[in-house]
Amino acid sequence: MKQIIDSQIVEQADQLIQQSERIVIITHISPDGDAMGSSLAMKWYLQQRDKQAQVIIPNAYPDFLAWIPGVTDALIYEKNVEQGTALLEQANLIIITDFQEAKRAGDAIGAWLLANQAKEERTPVIMIDHHLHPSDLADITISHPECPSASELVYRFIHQLDPSFHQSTNSHESGASIHQFSTCVYTGMMTDTGNFQYNSNNPEMYEIVADLMRAGVDKDECYNKVFNQFHTGRMRLVGYCLYRKMRIFPKKHVALIALSSEELKQFNFQSGDAEGIVNMPLQISKVYYSCFMREDTDKIKLSFRSQGDRPINHFAHDIYNGGGHKNAAGGEFYGSLKDAVRLFLENYEKYCE
Repeated sequence: MKQIIDSQIVEQADQLIQQSERIVIITHISPDGDAMGSSLAMKWYLQQRDKQAQVIIPNAYPDFLAWIPGVTDALIYEKNVEQGTALLEQANLIIITDFQEAKRAGDAIGAWLLANQAKEERTPVIMIDHHLHPSDLADITISHPECPSASELVYRFIHQLDPSFHQSTNSHESGASIHQFSTCVYTGMMTDTGNFQYNSNNPEMYEIVADLMRAGVDKDECYNKVFNQFHTGRMRLVGYCLYRKMRIFPKKHVALIALSSEELKQFNFQSGDAEGIVNMPLQISKVYYSCFMREDTDKIKLSFRSQGDRPINHFAHDIYNGGGHKNAAGGEFYGSLKDAVRLFLENYEKYCE
């Protein structure tokens, strides 16, 4: 497997890990499969090195991720503010996975990260991320936007830290522990590529998948637990989106679905119910770009997808202060759903060719 992370950066990160006994791993708000997979895999590795490691997530993960090994040990910050803050203050090292700027960790944790950054004697931070435009939040930044998931990047990082680790992931004899690690990594890789539908043309990715399966990952079971466990309301919501809410703009091969909070309530909307809806319009012949937006508590959340050599991340970044990969991106808009749609209609022709 090609080593894509600079060896000097790996050595510096290793030194920080060696010097630290209490390590906190943070991932982004509204954690998805890659957020949970990358952070829990990192925690597993640190525990093999006899480190005290704790994953902190800003808010709850969706129900379809409740099965991932170790997920119940993650501390949900918004439900345990005092304990979470104490863990951050007591940590010797912070590792952040799957996000590149403080605001993606939510208001409270993001503010703590920025305050820590401003301190003269601050807690060191390692960033392991695959999004564009990494901030200067970390002391050591491992940023590879060409990597389709943070979970794959964590896997690569660990293998560069400890080359002998590769042998343990290739053996069923290594036991349940390595199976748990491999399941976390695979889940992150699978979910952040839409079950390998986009950003997934690098042959080395499948070499990693093969290693994970040798370690005991049941990829069919992972797929079933993530993609086949929705409730009735979610299925009816999908039908409503496609039949009543999907708008097609054939001149630019674009689809848009926008949902208000009132519409979501009709279908008993739960965290994670929007997963995958943005991909569905791309199944239509000659639809190459898709946007799904929904009204949240204090903002509009947007997801973007595109096909082939057609970037969508610039649209997300320039218009909605978001970002992501060429074919998969996201953004947020602080205003009304009507205004978010208006912005889309005013700008999509410039970004969708």
